[in-house]
Formats: sequence, structure tokens, C-alpha cells
Amino acid sequence: MGSKAAKTAEALTVIYNRLFQRYGPQRWWPGDSPFEVIIGAILTQSTAWTNVEKAIANLKSEGLLDPISLDAIATDKLAMLVRPSGYYNAKAAKLKAFVERLSRAYGGSLDRLFELDTSDLRKELLSIHGIGPETADSILLYAAHRPIFVIDAYTKRIIGRLGLAPSSESYEAFQQLFMNRLPHDEGMFNEYHALFVRHGKDVCRKMPRCEGCCLASLSKKRCPSAEGPRELGVPPRFKNPPRLGDTGG
Repeated sequence: MGSKAAKTAEALTVIYNRLFQRYGPQRWWPGDSPFEVIIGAILTQSTAWTNVEKAIANLKSEGLLDPISLDAIATDKLAMLVRPSGYYNAKAAKLKAFVERLSRAYGGSLDRLFELDTSDLRKELLSIHGIGPETADSILLYAAHRPIFVIDAYTKRIIGRLGLAPSSESYEAFQQLFMNRLPHDEGMFNEYHALFVRHGKDVCRKMPRCEGCCLASLSKKRCPSAEGPRELGVPPRFKNPPRLGDTGG
């Protein structure tokens, strides 16, 4: 790893540690099963999680949070149940596309689907109608527990304001920024993505709330609103990164 890449890796480690020290474990993705996580990953496209929770509650009340039941229900009825998540006709079609593929190719078994190696599993997910890179990687990380970094708008915004964005704005370029410079640890990738979401919602908004930002001192010369002296100390090594369900703070 060259000196520039090493400095970027150091910065990414500092960012993670500061976010974790500020917010603690996020215990994300909420869901009672891998299948529910997948349903949530599809429904959360272009909407707030609170809306997804309402849609999932509707599915639970109808006993539809399993592949067989969801495959059997009519698409128009499914659309009405997921209406709170917005774009409900399109999302119903996406859910049906996923369970139909799962049923036809894998006998309705997530275990059989997850027997694929990470590269092949990602290709399979991306080949399903309505599943793009962010949704596919959310499924890989949170449902299949594969060490892959999820990129979303919050991540791009925060990394850009800190002056660490790659030259390309593509999803793949941002993903490789993390994948090439951090240890491939599923638990840490899980927390890091969730911490970016938390920080992006609470502080680093489109109109940022920089006062008290735990990252502000890293970005005075770059982030347009950050205050305080810029510093980049040597971070601690990742040591047993917190994993989903840990109770530690």
C-alpha cells in the first residue's frame, strides 16, 4: 500500500473510531430473520425506515414474511400492504421478482441461495429486477453476513466533505475506497455503514450541523461548514469490532 493509500486507510480508521465513540453500537439491520432483512432492504429504497416498519408490520399481520407465502400472494394485494413504504406498485413487483427467483432457482431456500460464494451471490442478486448495487450489498452484508461495504448517499456525502472521495463518483469507486484499505471484517463493515447513516441523519445533513461534530476537526480545510483545528492523530487498531447484537458500549 502506497503512502497516499496508507494515509487514506488511517483516515478511514480514525473516522470509524470517532463515530463509534460518539454513537456506540447501532445494532443494524433490524429484523427477526434474514428474509425480513431482505424484505426491508428492498422496501427501504427511496423512503425513510419508519415507513418500512409500517409496511413490514402489515406483512407480519398477514403472515407473509416467508418466501412461500409472499410468492403466493397476488401482486396487487401485496402492493396495498406495502403502500406505507411508497412506490408501492414498483416495490411489490420487486418483492415478487425476488421470491419468484428464490422459489424457482433455489426451492424457496435462502440457505441454498447463500451457498453461492460472495461474487456469484452478488451477480445473482443484481440480475433480479429491482435490486441494484446498494440493495444487493445490504443483503450480502446484513442477511448473508458477507464482508462487503455498503455505499449510500450518507457515505458519499460525509466522505466527500472530508476530502476523501475518489476521483469517480461511481458506486464501485466509493466501495473500493473502503474495500481496498480496511480489513474485510463483516462486523466492522456492518457498524461502519450504520454509523454513517446515523451521522448523516443527525449531523452531516444536506445543511450540516457542524457544531459538536465528532469529525469536524478532521475537515476544516475541506468541509464547507466545519470549525475547529484540523488534526489527524494515529488511530487505535481495529480490535474485535462490535458485531450485530453485542451489548457493549
